[in-house]
Amino acid sequence: MPRGGFSGSLSSPKVDVLIDMGNPFINRTVDGFLKIGAVGACKVVAEETFECLNRGNVSKHKLEHALKKMCKEGAYWGTVAGVYVGMEYGLERIRGRSDWKNAMIGGALTGALISAASNNHRDKVIKDAITGGAVATTVEFINYLT
Repeated sequence: MPRGGFSGSLSSPKVDVLIDMGNPFINRTVDGFLKIGAVGACKVVAEETFECLNRGNVSKHKLEHALKKMCKEGAYWGTVAGVYVGMEYGLERIRGRSDWKNAMIGGALTGALISAASNNHRDKVIKDAITGGAVATTVEFINYLT
């Protein structure tokens, strides 16, 4: 029976959390979901804090709205990241290599899938697939440089 586990460490400037679900595919997908979902939620915190400071008022309604928006954005971007990481890992397993082509294909498939799930038209799905592939490939090339 697979066992799950959780461990974490904090060392400046890197925060690393490891979740062991018993399967490398699920581990990477959940890891991507949590990390990027947290980034999406933090983005909303920064935006809402700026808006409250700019307007000079804070209310219970604004806090509730901000919390709902944090959850929504965190879940959305976490889902996108989880799908992408899962696609890239699956392609790596299928192709038997880890290279930029996995990022390109995984990004394109993720862009198309998320766009299609959002009920976009065919042209928008194709544009999002191209954008997803381009962004993922660019990130992969930047990672090679560092």
